[in-house]
Amino acid sequence: MIELQTPRLYLRQFLPEDANFLFEMNNEPDVIHYTGDVPFANEEGALRMIQSYDQYEKYKMGRLMVILKESGEKLGWCGLKYFIEVDEVDLGYRFKKKNWGKGYATESSGVCLNYGFKELQLPFIKAIAKPENISSTHVMKKLGMHFRKEVIEHDGLCVSYIIMNPSIGQTLT
Repeated sequence: MIELQTPRLYLRQFLPEDANFLFEMNNEPDVIHYTGDVPFANEEGALRMIQSYDQYEKYKMGRLMVILKESGEKLGWCGLKYFIEVDEVDLGYRFKKKNWGKGYATESSGVCLNYGFKELQLPFIKAIAKPENISSTHVMKKLGMHFRKEVIEHDGLCVSYIIMNPSIGQTLT
């Protein structure tokens, strides 16, 4: 079981009881505006996604539920995802709109990057966003990520940012 924490946040693998939260979050139009994702049709669709999610077992990583320690409130998700097609690990995050602007994306992303570099010994981690998603690219920059290139993903132009594992010290173009 992957479990991470920061002073304010607890991150853990998705559980079946998260289906309602994920359904509600992915049905907030502003939350999925830049993602290219479609809302879940119903809570059962979110549950099927959780039950079929294989990143934890296959790669020892995955998107993680982000929970506020103080109250136990579910805020959103953050985590690493392996894309076999390009042999790269992506950092992603998504939070309910009411939780935007509170530093949760940066805080949870930082602990996920640390896990990827220290525990999994990944050489680098990337993240992508639509260029107009200024808040997301701001988070990437705050994490020390650097612009890598423009890519076509999520049905359109995206910017790709990257951060290298500081203990490995290699460069990547």
